[in-house]
Amino acid sequence: MNKKVLVMCTGNSCRSIIGEALVNKELVGVEAYSCGVAPSGKVNPNAKKVLQEHHAWDEKYYSKHLDEVINIPFDLVVTVCDHAYETCPMFPR
Repeated sequence: MNKKVLVMCTGNSCRSIIGEALVNKELVGVEAYSCGVAPSGKVNPNAKKVLQEHHAWDEKYYSKHLDEVINIPFDLVVTVCDHAYETCPMFPR
């Protein structure tokens, strides 16, 4: 059974998407997602370039709002900035 991890930040354009992609590439048995509390709506081009260079980029990665993943039963939620930490809601599960 896979563990589910959410990597959350404010804009979901760089750090959280990099975290999602690297966890999905490197960790067996862990499925990662990412989101933002105020998503930018785009992936930072430098983040995409870094992930492509490490063979971790997938077109499924995009900037998304917390509302898109709130009902997924996560085993772990990681915030990568203070703003996301301070505004992180209680997850229903």
